[in-house]
Amino acid sequence: MQAEAPVWVLGEVWGCTVIKAPECTDEAQRFHRMTCSEQQINPANPSLIVRVKTGWTGPPAEATDRVKLDPLAVSQAEICGFRIHGQNVPFEAVVLDKSTGEGVIRAKDKLDCELQKEHTFTIQAYDCGEGPDGGNMKKSHKATVHIQVNDMNEYSPVFKEKSYKATVIEGKKYDSILKVEAVDADCSFQFSQICSYEIVTPDVPFTIDKDGNIKNTEKLNYSKERMYKLTVTSYDCGKNRASEDVLVKINIKPTCKPSWQGFNKRIEYEPGTGSLALFPSMHLETCEEPITSIQVSIMLETNHIGKGCDRDTYSEKSLHKLCGASAGTVELLPTPSNSANWTVGLPTDNGHDSDQVFEFNGTQAIKVPEGVVSTTLKEPFTISVWMRHGPGGREKETILCNSDKTEMNRHHYSLYVHNCRLVLLLRQEPTESENYKPAEFHWKLDQVCDKEWHHYVLNIEFPAVTLFVDGATFEPFLVTEDYPLHASKIETQLTIGACWQGGSALMTQYFRGNLAGLMIRSGKLENKKVIDCLYTCKEGLDVQLPEEVASAVKVEFNPNQSSLTLEGDDIESFEKVMQHISYLNSRQFPTPGIRHLRVSTTVKCFNEETCISVPDSEGYVMVLQPEEPKISLSGIDHFARGAAEFESTEGVTLFPELRIVSTITREVEVEVEIMHNLDTCEVTVVGDELNGDHESLEVDLAQIQQRALEMSSSNVGMVITGVNTMANYEQVLHLIRYRNWHTEALFDRKFKLVCSELNGRYISNEFKVEVNVIHTANPMDHANNAMVQPQQPLLGFYHPKYQMLICVHPLFTVVPSAATIVIVVCVSFLVFMIILGVFRIRAAHQGTLRDQENGKENEMDWDDSALTITVNPMETYEDQHSSEEEGDEEEEDSEDGEEEDDITSAESDSSEDEGGEQEDQQGSSRQQQLEWDDSTY
Repeated sequence: MQAEAPVWVLGEVWGCTVIKAPECTDEAQRFHRMTCSEQQINPANPSLIVRVKTGWTGPPAEATDRVKLDPLAVSQAEICGFRIHGQNVPFEAVVLDKSTGEGVIRAKDKLDCELQKEHTFTIQAYDCGEGPDGGNMKKSHKATVHIQVNDMNEYSPVFKEKSYKATVIEGKKYDSILKVEAVDADCSFQFSQICSYEIVTPDVPFTIDKDGNIKNTEKLNYSKERMYKLTVTSYDCGKNRASEDVLVKINIKPTCKPSWQGFNKRIEYEPGTGSLALFPSMHLETCEEPITSIQVSIMLETNHIGKGCDRDTYSEKSLHKLCGASAGTVELLPTPSNSANWTVGLPTDNGHDSDQVFEFNGTQAIKVPEGVVSTTLKEPFTISVWMRHGPGGREKETILCNSDKTEMNRHHYSLYVHNCRLVLLLRQEPTESENYKPAEFHWKLDQVCDKEWHHYVLNIEFPAVTLFVDGATFEPFLVTEDYPLHASKIETQLTIGACWQGGSALMTQYFRGNLAGLMIRSGKLENKKVIDCLYTCKEGLDVQLPEEVASAVKVEFNPNQSSLTLEGDDIESFEKVMQHISYLNSRQFPTPGIRHLRVSTTVKCFNEETCISVPDSEGYVMVLQPEEPKISLSGIDHFARGAAEFESTEGVTLFPELRIVSTITREVEVEVEIMHNLDTCEVTVVGDELNGDHESLEVDLAQIQQRALEMSSSNVGMVITGVNTMANYEQVLHLIRYRNWHTEALFDRKFKLVCSELNGRYISNEFKVEVNVIHTANPMDHANNAMVQPQQPLLGFYHPKYQMLICVHPLFTVVPSAATIVIVVCVSFLVFMIILGVFRIRAAHQGTLRDQENGKENEMDWDDSALTITVNPMETYEDQHSSEEEGDEEEEDSEDGEEEDDITSAESDSSEDEGGEQEDQQGSSRQQQLEWDDSTY
């Protein structure tokens, strides 16, 4: 029987499931459409056995009707192999039993589900063919094989992020704070899915669900914990844990409160560094509330510094000059000194680095000496004062008053405070007309009683009076009139802090508060530029607006720049302006200490009902202690001059080589020289005061005025004032001369020099100078009335310590150190005479011992116990020394005829006639050394 081609037998492909198409009814057709739908293969055992049988396509033979097969038919019925069709199929088919058609499909290599999850290919069987060579072999129809690779759980979950961060607000419970997510590289649904997450960190108020959402289990408290750190892991559905856990940081923010953020409460300012940004990283937290406009007021509180802020602490008179005020200003409350001592007993506030402030407690007042201010002020005139006062009382409190000394006690003019009003009383002097005229000018001012420093300036040009308070103009709200004063010859008394009444009461209407810088300027009004200069602070707020936001924000300053106001509607532009606001102190030596800082904010929102409120932000600027300068005075501190120089019109220069140096010490202990101004140098006499009848201190006033300085002098010395450089002060001090036109009784004078800066804040060392007077000495008479007339006069000066007149040859006067040379010579001579005296005493003592040894042999000698023998070693030495010098002098006289011998007391004992017999008397000098002293007989 002719064999048919091999066919696939239903159900004989083992391990596979036959998928029966519902539309197929023919069994053979179903054979051709069968597939192996899902064979799971373990990559560790890649062999897949598929058993295949072949059969006939005709109807099955019945048991009773079997067909015998000849050998050829049998060979053709065997299956010799399988062929797989497809590209890059990683499988092969191998025949296991040719007769049954069983074979195996196996993987050529390990399978990886992650690379290819499914494989589909076709397979075809063929028989052994005809004849021994197998020709004319038959092939079966192609069958489709579909294989899905079974996955192993070989990969662990991995988180998508290395770490997670979130921020939450305290006091709230969240449904989800953040979500963590992990992935698994396995290919199957079972092993590639993340089935659970877990928070590993114990005892934290957080939980996580199977999807990775983290939420808090309780309300969080910012004060308790500001940040939580959680460790989170994950598991896939095969129970594999993540290869690496992930860190989750949850920051806790306090309950959102609208405020300025990034504001440092303490800001340190180093002197000399220019401007310092106050809010470099400041921004406004609005809690996501939309706003329409914003207004900020920044206040720098400096009321406790000096007179309301940091200003130069020079004297008020110097400050007026620096501000350009012309001459004629009189300072009524000066710093106590030798020339201005009427404020000595007045309490001062010394807590403001020498900013001169006087305190009046309601029981104190001072009288200004006569001549300081003219009796009648010449109109126009100006009164200016710094005042701190408050609260107001019912009684009048007088600042300045000019009243009669006796009898009627009329008030000519006064400035006083009454019920928080500032009142100027100005009575007109007697005139021909007796009409009413303006007499009292009243200003009602809050500044009078607010306990703060304010600067008051009154420009008086009768009948108009203009008041400036802190640079702003105020008009009087009330002006009362009165008759002019009657003519009187009574003298007036100018007082400060009360009004002079005379009699038993003496003073009345005492002032309670602080005053400083009280000035009167007669004959001219103060201009606005000078007034503003006097009030302007050396410290304050500053802002440099960036160009891109200059038009978006409006900026306004107050006059002394202690506060500014910002207005705008764009928060971003507003914050940029805030970051450019700075503090500036232009003083070289600012007052150290705290300046409080306050930022007040007002916002407007679209919804006024829910509009936010921004609280004030407060901090302070700490001005550090400046490096204090050390002012040093040096020069020649002891010298001598001839009496003629003292009596000349030029006098003697006291500080010819004076040098002023100022240094500061750095942290490394190195002194660095700096330059700054001085405002006072005072020369004081040490010892007796100057006698104006015959001595004085003088200086060239033209040179003083040329350097814009002033000089005042008294019987105790001289004071030079004015703000100027150290170099100019040096030049002026070089010009100070001392004159004395009666020097007969003068042998020396001592002076002391002290300079200072900033009204005594920094004071130099005391530089003392001693100057000696070299006198011309006349010849002295000898006891025997013999006179020796020298060819040139002898010079000398009296030294009070040794009570002796030191003689100097004119030759020595040509050098400045002649006095020193003379002292050295005289001391050397004195030492020589002492040695000579000791030698003679010793010789006399030895002679006495010899006489005692020979006493018995010389009983008939004189008993000289009652005798006194006077030995004059000076006379003997001078006789011998004089003889030698005369011999030498005669030789020198033959050459120039100009030299002369020094005259001593020993030489005065010899007359001119005995001069030629000196050599003969030398042989018998021992006999002349002893004389009988018969005073005891």
